[in-house]
Formats: sequence, C-alpha cells, structure tokens
Amino acid sequence: MLQFLPLLFPILEKTLDRVLPDTVQKDKVRAELQTALLANSAELERTAANIIMSEANGESWLQRNWRPMLMVLFGVIIANNFLIVPIFNTPTADIPPDMWDLLKLGLGGYVLGRSAEKGIRVWKG
Repeated sequence: MLQFLPLLFPILEKTLDRVLPDTVQKDKVRAELQTALLANSAELERTAANIIMSEANGESWLQRNWRPMLMVLFGVIIANNFLIVPIFNTPTADIPPDMWDLLKLGLGGYVLGRSAEKGIRVWKG
C-alpha cells in the first residue's frame, strides 16, 4: 500500500498545473499536499506495524508463522530461479512482478515490525 503514495503525487501535481495557473498558489498547495502525504504515510506505516505485531503475538501457530513461512518459500523460489537453475542450464519461468511486489511488501512489513518491536523494547527501558 505504501508504494502507491509516490505514484499518487505526480497525478496530483498534473491536476494542480491544470487547475491553478498561479505559480505561488500552486507551490503553496503542492507543499501542503507533500506534508499531507508524508503524514499519512507515517500513519500507514504505524498501522502496518500494528497488524504485523498482532500477527506475531497471535494465539495460533499459523497466525504467528504464515508470513515468515511465505518469505522462506519466496526465498526458495528465488534461489531456485537464480542459483540452482543456471547451474544445470535448464529453462526457468520468470518471477511474476506481483510476486516481487508481495515479497517486497512482506519483507518490508517484517523489517518494520521488528524495528517497531525493538523500538518499543528500548522505549520501555
């Protein structure tokens, strides 16, 4: 979800160029938009960290471990495609872009969750 915020700003900027001919006013609105997007991205990151922390502290074994297991599976697929297959010169299927996006999102969520967990531990003293 967070990767969509940088995509949103250029669209809003083009709209600003069409709607506001005054450069001073346009710059003021552009600065306000950047501030709002940054504030919302921080809130989205906190929400994502809370979700991951809830999963990590869940009662069910599967709830706590599905994300790490999925990341290990992705690691095996990537190792197969880029390490094992080239050694044996066998054909390989390309990794779909959606899978890369899911891997980045999952890894980012894990890193963010671990950072939040460590930060809370330090904050509590």
